[in-house]
Amino acid sequence: MSEMRNDSLDLYIALSRASEWVNAHGDRDIRKHGLNRTEFGVLELLYHKGAQAIQQIGSKVLMSSGNITYVVDKLVKKEFVVRRTSTEDRRLIYAEITAQGKQFIEEVFPQHIEVIEHAVDGLTAEEKKIASQLLKKLGKFAQDAFK
Repeated sequence: MSEMRNDSLDLYIALSRASEWVNAHGDRDIRKHGLNRTEFGVLELLYHKGAQAIQQIGSKVLMSSGNITYVVDKLVKKEFVVRRTSTEDRRLIYAEITAQGKQFIEEVFPQHIEVIEHAVDGLTAEEKKIASQLLKKLGKFAQDAFK
């Protein structure tokens, strides 16, 4: 039992450290453009998936809805996002990327991908595929076990 526990603890520590350092690369790149990780994540979501109900953005970028309102406010001030009230249900408010927000993502995202690729270059292409599959499996199990 203790051997299994140590393997699990070793995995947890390695996963945490790897995530911390890969995120550090991404965060440094994003900060150069005046955004934080959450702002960038929301903007990228809106760019790739289209307008989203503000109430639902949090679950897609792993944040509480109260924080999402604050993040959307910041993106509105930067003129990257606008709010739109639903025509079917006035209680629903959507965040939508602006032309300026699209231009920003189109200029910045390709370089951001390169930064992430560099951060994970310690693995071969095949190892990246395997690691991705294993981490998805682990994440799904942990999520289901949490309920």
